[in-house]
Amino acid sequence: MPAELDIYSVIGFVGTACIIGAYFYLTAVEKPNPLILHGTNLTGAALLTVSLIVHTNWPSLVLEGFWAAIAIWGLWKAFKARDART
Repeated sequence: MPAELDIYSVIGFVGTACIIGAYFYLTAVEKPNPLILHGTNLTGAALLTVSLIVHTNWPSLVLEGFWAAIAIWGLWKAFKARDART
């Protein structure tokens, strides 16, 4: 008998959609905007982290920590490059 989805699982699915959407965007667009790419990845990682805190899966939680850190680094680089242009 399948379990019903709770709000935390739904939040996790939205996070998954963000990460998949960001990867599709990276693949589909010739010159992706790094703020959109990394911002969407960070949002996805944050939403998945909310889900994983409630439905603990340690390997996935560690993965999301690294995913978020890389996205933050990418955002930092994008803001730094934008400031250098102005």
